[in-house]
Amino acid sequence: MITRLCLCISLALPSLVWGQTPAETARAAIAEIEAASQNLAEARSGSKRVSALTGIVQGYERGLSALRDGMRQAAGREAQLIADLQAREQEVGALLGVLQSISRAPAPAGLIHPEGPAGTARAGMLLADVTPALQVEVTELRRQVQEIMDMQAIQSSAAETLEQGLKGAQEARTALSQAIADRLDLPKRFTEDPLQTAVMIAATETLEGFASALASIEDDPSVPSPASLDADRGNIPLPVTGRILRRAGESDAAGVTRPGVLIATGGQALVTTPVPATIRYVGPLLNFGLVTILEPEADTLFVFGGMAQVFGEAGQVLPPGDPVGLMGASQSGDGTGNTRPETLYIEVRQNGQPVDPAGWFRIPRE
Repeated sequence: MITRLCLCISLALPSLVWGQTPAETARAAIAEIEAASQNLAEARSGSKRVSALTGIVQGYERGLSALRDGMRQAAGREAQLIADLQAREQEVGALLGVLQSISRAPAPAGLIHPEGPAGTARAGMLLADVTPALQVEVTELRRQVQEIMDMQAIQSSAAETLEQGLKGAQEARTALSQAIADRLDLPKRFTEDPLQTAVMIAATETLEGFASALASIEDDPSVPSPASLDADRGNIPLPVTGRILRRAGESDAAGVTRPGVLIATGGQALVTTPVPATIRYVGPLLNFGLVTILEPEADTLFVFGGMAQVFGEAGQVLPPGDPVGLMGASQSGDGTGNTRPETLYIEVRQNGQPVDPAGWFRIPRE
């Protein structure tokens, strides 16, 4: 019944234009994914491949996240509209019957009343009062039906776009990894001694001990030291898109507290350095998984832990926005965003002591 009513109403009135809908949100996300795909095709060569591919991967991430949100919103909105029409099925049927009766009535019969001219005038006045109200009701029904059709159309096309976007994002990540490996133009403040690093890792049992040991590595005096970040403190963007799971000093399920923050991210989310920084260490460390330790200014360290893949070499000086790693693939994913998130741990150490990352990064308030 609802399908038949939808078809009748959709054919009865012209198309309408209204405000932003979940379908339009999803279409915007599809456009961003398509733009990222086009950019990927054009970023196969050039001296700025790392920067270009970083932007492409982030474009895919934004587009895929928005598309999943749009698909969820579209499905919810469609269910809401169909339930509303089903609840009003008798009312809608009666309305369609009135409209069809009016449209089938011959013109002369519609103007003649058994009581003569006076009755005809009264009937005409009544019809004139009723018709605008009917038109308003039909227009609203037409809007709802058109919105349902939009929801169905966007969900039909979005599944294929989502699959293509996931493949494109993976291709972009692979190309980015290769571009980083091929890059030879980054300055280096020191050259890592693998044996020395291995000894430091073996000799330490805590992040604090390892961070202190890193201070013993001598820098090349010909490479300028990082500039002060005093003016940026508290306003540095987070290195990855996500939501705060735990803040500094908050206990986890096991009652363990840490001085850093824990961020839930999407699967294979790109982690970047938000400011110029020297890589002090990159690799596995203790129970933090794969870790990158950055020095954004003298006597300050940013520790990013929990990644599945890390980029770069110790000693390299990275420009802001440069990739430092990728998060793992989210578990139990169904393609619509229902996944168990990956988590990135961020700790800030200043003069050998941990400090609240909220004093450095732009972390939303509770």
